[in-house]
Amino acid sequence: MEHIPFPSWPDVAADLIAVATGRTPAQTVIKGGKWVNVHTREVLDGHDIAITHGRIACVVPDASYCTGPDTEVIEAQGRYMIPGLCDAHMHIESGMLTPAEFARAVIPHGTTSMFTDPHEIANVLGLDGVRMMHDEALLQPVNIFTQMPSCAPSAPGMETTGFEISPEDVAEAMAWPGIIGLGEMMNFPGVSNADPKMLAEIAATQRAGKTVGGHYASPDLGPAFAGYVAGGPADDHEGTCEADAIARMRQGMRSMIRLGSAWYDVQSQITAITEKGLDPRNMILCTDDCHSGTLVNDGHMNRVVRHAIDCGCDSLVALQMATINTATHFGLEREIGSLTPGRRADVILTSDLKTLPIEHVIARGETVSVNGEICVDCPHYDWPESARQTVNMARDLRADDFRIAAPKGANAVTANVIGVVENQAPTKALQFELPVTEGRVQATGEVCQIALVERHQATGGVVNAFVSGFGYEGQMAMASTVAHDSHHMIVVGTDADNMALAANRLREVGGGITVFKDGAELALVALPIAGLMSDSPAQEVAAKADAMMEAMRACGCTLNNAYMQHSLLALVVIPELRISDLGLVDVRTFEFKPVIETHT
Repeated sequence: MEHIPFPSWPDVAADLIAVATGRTPAQTVIKGGKWVNVHTREVLDGHDIAITHGRIACVVPDASYCTGPDTEVIEAQGRYMIPGLCDAHMHIESGMLTPAEFARAVIPHGTTSMFTDPHEIANVLGLDGVRMMHDEALLQPVNIFTQMPSCAPSAPGMETTGFEISPEDVAEAMAWPGIIGLGEMMNFPGVSNADPKMLAEIAATQRAGKTVGGHYASPDLGPAFAGYVAGGPADDHEGTCEADAIARMRQGMRSMIRLGSAWYDVQSQITAITEKGLDPRNMILCTDDCHSGTLVNDGHMNRVVRHAIDCGCDSLVALQMATINTATHFGLEREIGSLTPGRRADVILTSDLKTLPIEHVIARGETVSVNGEICVDCPHYDWPESARQTVNMARDLRADDFRIAAPKGANAVTANVIGVVENQAPTKALQFELPVTEGRVQATGEVCQIALVERHQATGGVVNAFVSGFGYEGQMAMASTVAHDSHHMIVVGTDADNMALAANRLREVGGGITVFKDGAELALVALPIAGLMSDSPAQEVAAKADAMMEAMRACGCTLNNAYMQHSLLALVVIPELRISDLGLVDVRTFEFKPVIETHT
């Protein structure tokens, strides 16, 4: 299906003026609502919105003067009229869905604009994968703006990706119609150290007049942070405490605070606004990562706004953080983010500003959802076979591939262990004393084994280490080809035989997530597109994801949204300890650490 560009404001200005002045009837009028004005932070009762060509012509107390016999009239019935919600930072692939199915899932929740960074698929398929995501995004009935991924690999020298993104790729993509800026600049040491490649990508973006996304995943707010800000990133979503949010806003960055499936970073940072009284214009709400189960069962940006309000934020301020603040940040204040003339007619009707029921959603002037039911088509891209055959393993794996040999003569070892932290992206660098049996180190108690299986170049490589915090019991394994950001295959388990079974199962189905216990498969989420996404409906994927989460619980895991923790164990740009295809990475120093520190 060919993308038909949405008409620009100048293209339809004469018609907007004609409607606003009453010379021509509007195509649609939303009648009798409470106008939530995010520019002035007011609620103005008794207003109508006149719409033509998918844009707002005027917002007036009475639009009967521009209502004709063929005008569609939508009765607001005294409900609040708020702008469609914007997600400022997210990765569609993390929903396990293609852009079309992701849009279908979030439209009933009132999300009408998304700023997406497809760096997951960039690691697997390179610039071609980004183009596929970009092209499907442009087909949707809502606004999906694409940020060109900046870091594949996310930390050069620390991991190997399927493809690498170059400054030339970035410069090329800046000319694509749906590219809004540069995706999160995760190589924060590279920026702080003035790495020429990172600065070239930033320069290409700035020369195109577009926004540079940030990712400063370090608690160090000293010279390294100052250098990062000087390098050009305009926002950051990696803050976890009030001091992080304040530091970013004081330095002229936008602080993006996130509530995803597993990241609960709003409550600890929004106090910069609610308690310290700082200007809220520089704080933005986002999700970062939401899997399909969260989208179907809990919501999307409506969930984030409600949570911000529950954390003590004024409801109108919270709405600003999910609408006009986002639009302004990306240079789109004259296009989206408010209910004012010329803007895209992205409107939500809701009966309450605190609980925010999403009762009627209008995108670009067309009704797209009523009372949670979608009433518009979300077209699919024709994904080629090259995007569906991405689990490249040289052979089936054996249990021996997952055994860790002990130093000769050792009875016990001190091992460096990745420590999972519930509801947060960072991990802890821990050490445990582990026993040795028959020359092999044994994962016992709260420690289990983790392996990273190379899946891009069929090298046959398997890197083994240890992880704690999942609480797994018995003989089990979980494998996933969603392994941010390089997206090899992560296998976590208590038993080498089950780990081999899980890995080979994903090779068989072309990618996804599986859980094995006692030699039998408990759950499978097939993700055939790049090993990251399914083009099945969100409800179907969510049901399989729910079954996967239940299988994790059946293996003893009680962490909230533990799958998200699992999928980030190879993310070598967030402290403290991660695994890559090259070894165990200490992200605090960007150095490799031995799995076994000492032995006796």
